[in-house]
This record gives sequence, C-alpha cells and structure tokens, in this order.
Amino acid sequence: MIRTGEYNNLRVAAKNSQGLSLSDGSEEVLLPFTEVPKNIELGDNIEVFVYKNKDNQTIATTKKALATANEFALLTVVDVTDDGAYLDLGIDKDVFVPNREQKRPMQRDESYVVYVYVDEISNRLLASSKVDKFVEHVDHDFEEGDMVDLLIVDKSDLGYNAIINNEFIGLLYNNELFTHLEPGMHCKGWIKKIRVEGKIDLTLQPSGFGHILDTKDVILNELKETGGKINLGDKSSPEEIYHRFKVSKSAFKKAIGGLYKERLITVSDHEIALVK
Repeated sequence: MIRTGEYNNLRVAAKNSQGLSLSDGSEEVLLPFTEVPKNIELGDNIEVFVYKNKDNQTIATTKKALATANEFALLTVVDVTDDGAYLDLGIDKDVFVPNREQKRPMQRDESYVVYVYVDEISNRLLASSKVDKFVEHVDHDFEEGDMVDLLIVDKSDLGYNAIINNEFIGLLYNNELFTHLEPGMHCKGWIKKIRVEGKIDLTLQPSGFGHILDTKDVILNELKETGGKINLGDKSSPEEIYHRFKVSKSAFKKAIGGLYKERLITVSDHEIALVK
C-alpha cells in the first residue's frame, strides 16, 4: 500500500505523457517529468515522498519534505486565509492548518512547531499546533535519569514545553535553564521527575554520581590547561557556570566540593585553583 505523507520505495512501472508511473505492486502513483532524476530506467526502484495535490491527485516527488506524517516539526507560515494557514513543507504543496487546529492565530512568516498528520476523510496532509492532542500521556516506560531526545515546542509561564522522543511531552523549568532556547530546537535532555498524574519534568543536566565524576574530570582538565586557576567559585552565578562548563550550579558545587575534599583544589567565592 502506498502511504500518503511518507517516503515510499517504489518501482518504475511505466512512462506516460505526464511522467513516470511508480508502483508498489498493487497501487500506482505519478512522478511528474519535472521530478524525474537523470538515468532512471523502467524497473528501477526510487524513493519518493507521496502527497495529494490541490486537484486531489496522488503525486510523488523526489524533493525532501520538511516533515512526514506523524512527525512534529518547526514549519513556517507562507500564507494565511480566512479558513486557516499554509505552512511550507519543502515540496510543491504546502500543508494546511485549519483555524480549529491553531493553538493561537498564526501569522505569515512566523514559524511554529506543529504535528503533521493525514486526514482520515480526505487522505490529505494537515497540521496542527495543538501538539498536546497528539502526544501520549500514559504508557511510557521512562525512568528518572533517562536520556531522551527533545524538540522545544513553546514557552509557558513555567518554562518550555518539549516533545520527548517524538511521542510524549514534558516541561523544562525556567529556573533551571541557563541557556537560550527557541521553538524548533533539538537537544538532548534527561527525565528529572515523573509525577503521579503522569506529567514529566525535564532537565538539560544529567544527574547522579557518574555525572559528578565526569564534571570533576572536566574541571581538573580545564584547570590544568588554564594555568591552575579558574575565575569561578561558590558565589559565581549559575549563568557563568553554565556558560563555562554546561552544568548547573548545583552540579558544579558538588564537583568542586569533591575535589576540595580530595585536597586537589582550593575554593573561594569567585575562584578555584589547583593545589600546588
């Protein structure tokens, strides 16, 4: 079965006046001549993205789509009408976001994280910025401390909502962030806490004894490479510490505390130094 909104590996079955007819053995789809790569022959296999055009014809393209069905992605608005907004999908057909599927009214030239899906009735690609509708809220098997892939969605009063592994949603809290985030950014994160109601708290900092050991090694190596002193200490700001070592102030203080107990460094308010 040829899958709309996805990449399909199809065989070149025939040539007609409009282009090539591609087949999966039971169904066929048109690849227009403008999309046909050089030196392709009958019987060859080709990977194409399949979608419905404005005339409701199923079409294949060799262009790379910016998102496929059942994916979250950052897409840009190219047009706004009374019925909804059109987002650039990177192919000849934009993806439509009906007004009812907009978390807030979309503006031309602005970018939004949306969920792309195939409409069950029309078999056309649609998108929605109401991403919470399309994530799982139960049945995850995460454990606190697990590393995950994050897609930053949007900012709330508490922090940033983020899609976890293209399937779940969690929250990064403002008071634990020491780096700039924007919707559409991909980054690694960690499961900080799983609440009773199933909500997931996230962090950009790994935790645990192993991470403290890693941070200690990083600080020691940095001290050795900078002449034995670093202008960071107990009273340094979280932003300064994160900018230098990409760790939270709490993790930094645990690491330098361990180094101090081992008598490897001295610590002051705004400086740490190797013991000579």
